[in-house]
Amino acid sequence: MDDPNADTEWNDILRAKGILPPKDEKRDDELEDAFIEMINARQAKKDSLDNKDLDELDELEDLEDDQILNEYRYKRMMEMQAQAAKEKYGELTELSKPDFVKEVTEASKECYVVVHLYKDYIPACKLMNRCLSELALQFKATKFLKIVSDQCIPNFPDHNVPTLLIYGEGDIKANLAGAIQFGGMKMTTKSLRALLANYGAVPPEKEADDDNDKQPKKSIYQSRATAALSSDEDESDEDDRGYY
Repeated sequence: MDDPNADTEWNDILRAKGILPPKDEKRDDELEDAFIEMINARQAKKDSLDNKDLDELDELEDLEDDQILNEYRYKRMMEMQAQAAKEKYGELTELSKPDFVKEVTEASKECYVVVHLYKDYIPACKLMNRCLSELALQFKATKFLKIVSDQCIPNFPDHNVPTLLIYGEGDIKANLAGAIQFGGMKMTTKSLRALLANYGAVPPEKEADDDNDKQPKKSIYQSRATAALSSDEDESDEDDRGYY
């Protein structure tokens, strides 16, 4: 016997003459709802895997859809490998002038590079080295380097240190000269991170208080010529610069 709910021309004629009852629209709606529910359930299953690590994914091997599980395991492994390939530094490294182009300019085509021009006897430089060492350990995808200022640039004035050079995309992004740029001896790892984050060298804090982290800036030079660094002669004596 033919299905009275089938979509045929003959059944439509019989329905029009009242021989067959109206088509069971409810049944069609139920089938459509069941299909949509199945699609949503599959998407929910995929979404539930997004925040799981590899060990947790291994514990879900008994899921019905192994294809989804394997797809997410492979995706997570690729993400972890890509991140591990970037996070290859992790320390503040001494730089020599002959290696500057290779280790800074060329390297900055693949990652951000932060260079500290310093003098050992200046307290603010020692403080900055400690802060940069902590940041280097935290952000291993960024390359942190230090070099004695007058070894990098002959006759570089001591009152311009500490100086930070920030490189990215094969070019210099910022040249920050003088302790006042960083808060002098009030400099912290957090404030230095906020400053570097402004230039994309490190990621910003998710809940950072911008008002507390902003540091005064008096001179920023953005060019390839680092020998043009100069001091600000109008700096107030009451600032805690950390020069001595």
